[in-house]
Amino acid sequence: MLWEDLLILLPAAWYQLAAFLFAALFHYLCALGHLSLISRYVVSIPAAMPRAVCIHGYFLGLSWLSPVPSSCSRLSKGHLVSSRYIFLLAGGCLLAGTAMGSYATLLLIPAVSSVLMLLLVSPAYVHTWVFILQMCWQTLCHLGLGSLVLEPQDTRPAVTLSAIMLLTQKVTSLALDIHEGTVLPQPGQGLLQRALPLCSYLLFFPALLGGPLCSFSKFEAQVMSLGGVPCPLRAVGWRYLGVLVLQVLRAWLEGWLPCMQGWASMGHMWAQALLYRLAYYSQWVLDEALLEAAGFGAAVEHRDLSGHDLWTLETTHRLAVFSRTWNKSTSLWLRRLVFQRCPAQPLLATFAFSAWWHGLRPGQIFGFLCWAIMVEADYRIHPFLSSRATSCVAKLLYRGTTWVFTQLIIAYIQMAVETESFSMLCLLWTSYNTELGVAQLVMSSLSKADAGLSP
Repeated sequence: MLWEDLLILLPAAWYQLAAFLFAALFHYLCALGHLSLISRYVVSIPAAMPRAVCIHGYFLGLSWLSPVPSSCSRLSKGHLVSSRYIFLLAGGCLLAGTAMGSYATLLLIPAVSSVLMLLLVSPAYVHTWVFILQMCWQTLCHLGLGSLVLEPQDTRPAVTLSAIMLLTQKVTSLALDIHEGTVLPQPGQGLLQRALPLCSYLLFFPALLGGPLCSFSKFEAQVMSLGGVPCPLRAVGWRYLGVLVLQVLRAWLEGWLPCMQGWASMGHMWAQALLYRLAYYSQWVLDEALLEAAGFGAAVEHRDLSGHDLWTLETTHRLAVFSRTWNKSTSLWLRRLVFQRCPAQPLLATFAFSAWWHGLRPGQIFGFLCWAIMVEADYRIHPFLSSRATSCVAKLLYRGTTWVFTQLIIAYIQMAVETESFSMLCLLWTSYNTELGVAQLVMSSLSKADAGLSP
């Protein structure tokens, strides 16, 4: 087994590993105080406050923070912008140029455009404008980059598309915060002071190529508090060890894959889907390790993968539970952006938008449509079956059978989503694995009919 094979996770993995030293350096400089805490303004200090200074909307004394008094409300034009925001933004631009090459312009153009819209468009309409323009740009990038014929080792288009998709998450989430009034504009500041935190949030290097979504408020609060807590090297080390274990397991399973039967085999399909899941698990752990190394672990409210989540994903007998746990921060983003705002058929609309966000390939459209139908069937089947499993033997049989069924349905959906050619999708459709979905729909119809006949 080659050591290079252990690090082939997703295209962005190599660059995130290289960014680890840059993240540790950022945290180290913040801890030493070499990077300014917040924006510093040149102000006239009253005689009664000889040892205090007004900073970015706060009154900073020797060791405490309080709201700015009215005497410090007027700031002079001379100022120094926060070096922390500049470091994070410069690191993001450097990482984008290194990982994407000339394709980095496809990421920088929507980032700058989004910042201008967030600053200039009214909060009542900013979410609509940002959502439409960002999704149109992302769709054009999917269509354009997906049609390129490149060498297999050229990962730049894939890395660029991944970064654009993550940018869509951050910019739509921020626009929705502004629209709902949870993030308010800072009055009395110049364009640079307002734009720099937004640009830094959209392009900061620890979350440029991957990572769970964190809100702008959490990001800004974490930037302000960096340096007070030492770098969690032990937690980062355990995460990297977890990545290594997952990749060893993935390499071992990949060695057994040729011993299984062809494409139509359920065992082969399940093993291939498990390989995909292990790759995603490794990438998510690597993403969170980079955020931890840079000091942004506390800014993430919902991690994409924890030990409990990993156990839930592989042991649950409910497809609905798997769907809520899989890629948790993205699931919560979709729930807020689509599910909670859709007046009719929110479940179907959420999965349809997820297919659009992922690129609208035939396999993605088919896979996410199947996913939505199977989750709807899951909500109907399990109350019906669990109510009839009264004895211990019946409950054990119910959980064991539904777990196997759920694993095979997940594998079928993942194989469909990951399929890039239409011919392979047709081969998957004509295989007897499709009978799994048909059986689930029949059971769903029977359980609904039984519920209708019940008194």
